[in-house]
Amino acid sequence: MKKMITLRVDQSFLGDLKRGYPLILKDAVVNTDMLSEEGELIRLVDRANRYVATGYYGIQNKGIGWVLTTKEHEQIDDAFFKTKLKTALDHRTDFFEDSQTTAFRVFNGEGDGIGGLSIDYFNGYYMVSWYSEGMYSFKKYVYDALAELVEFKAIYEKKRFDTKGQYIEQDDFVMGEPGDFPIIVKENGMNFAVNLNDGAMTGIFLDQRDARRTIREYYSEDVNMLNTFSYTGAFSVAAALGGAKETTSVDLAKRSLAKTIEQFSVNGIDYEAQNIKVMDVFDYFKYAARHAMKFDLVVLDPPSFARSKKMTFSTAKDYPKLLMDAIAITEKNGIIVASTNNASFSMKKFKTFIDKAFKDLDTRYKIVEQSSLPKDFRTNRDFPEFNYLKVVFIKKLNK
Repeated sequence: MKKMITLRVDQSFLGDLKRGYPLILKDAVVNTDMLSEEGELIRLVDRANRYVATGYYGIQNKGIGWVLTTKEHEQIDDAFFKTKLKTALDHRTDFFEDSQTTAFRVFNGEGDGIGGLSIDYFNGYYMVSWYSEGMYSFKKYVYDALAELVEFKAIYEKKRFDTKGQYIEQDDFVMGEPGDFPIIVKENGMNFAVNLNDGAMTGIFLDQRDARRTIREYYSEDVNMLNTFSYTGAFSVAAALGGAKETTSVDLAKRSLAKTIEQFSVNGIDYEAQNIKVMDVFDYFKYAARHAMKFDLVVLDPPSFARSKKMTFSTAKDYPKLLMDAIAITEKNGIIVASTNNASFSMKKFKTFIDKAFKDLDTRYKIVEQSSLPKDFRTNRDFPEFNYLKVVFIKKLNK
């Protein structure tokens, strides 16, 4: 049995926790000095010692843990994890039955009732991501539940909780028959090559599925497309399959070249007819402006934070400048897909970045559509901050 620590909730945070707010903030607890080891169970009480919730101690971003239940006598044991996982799997029945999409999220942390844990499915393989040492201490419960509830070729894991909250390098294989990577998964009929045992990344960001489909179906035909911070070129693949005349993929990482070629190739696209640039995105903007290059479709999906030899980029403060660079090389009536996965600001705040960029360039615009996380990334609608993804399709209008 795990050790249970009783912590008193600061009165100002009591209302949110009672409403179901799942993250235990450090400031929400009066006596954090009682905590000693991640993975300890936490019994939250008010100042009159009345029960509020049960959670666990696990340091993740601005939190010291997550609420697991508000039922005082519910046990946090193997049956608890199995029930949560089975419920999550049942919610994804439609995905499991869709032959055109074989990669999706089957467990989305706090949206499925256990913060700090996510599980993704890749065509018979499962990948479990652990976001704190505390959550990782429950690994036996999770792996036992998976082994009992699903059939799998193999299970892999990503431990994303070193001292800076980053991925810990290791052999990520857990159980089953090791995969012969890359494997091919489908997404709305498109093919993507995936490697589950090659560092932090897999080759595809599953949360952008809806944006890729929208680009392919509505914004690609006969366009000249620029994909910035392109990673493995998934947006470019979607545009090419949607009928784009030409795509240009730009990413600073050297491995992006081979990975992007691979993604084009598994879809039967001639990669030599596309442009793949390994260079700093901001340098590419300058290059494009010098050569009077214009694009009909520009995708901006930067990391929340990035550092190169020349500069440091943060979406929270630098997105308007990034957007201005994109606007300058976008054709009139062209589309800019502005996206961010930064959870520290809202969609409303993100739209102020968009408005500032266009106003500073004295350019008119129209938001034609917007989206957030796809439905397999379940979230609590009462707490929109956990629905971190913001995608806005913007049309650059004539003056």
